[in-house]
Amino acid sequence: MSKGSGLALPKENYLYIIAGVVVVLIGFFLMSGGGADDPTVFDKEELFSTRRITVAPFLVMLGYVGVLYGILKRPKMPVVVEKSTEEAKEKNDLV
Repeated sequence: MSKGSGLALPKENYLYIIAGVVVVLIGFFLMSGGGADDPTVFDKEELFSTRRITVAPFLVMLGYVGVLYGILKRPKMPVVVEKSTEEAKEKNDLV
């Protein structure tokens, strides 16, 4: 967690979450429709299209995975570089 930001997660995680939600919404949008104006008419081709049966659920699941990844991803830790013993000796000799 970054200092002073007031957020529970880093900005990068929120971007993954937002992208996942957008993909889920696209999947639900592709899944919608297929109804007929006349209740006596059944359009099998429209209702059971590849878009509604395969593509849209795949996008929804992919979006959920993106949201879960955004929640569980650990923030990057700062890299600590230790000075070599030679550099430390040189610094102590100069002082």
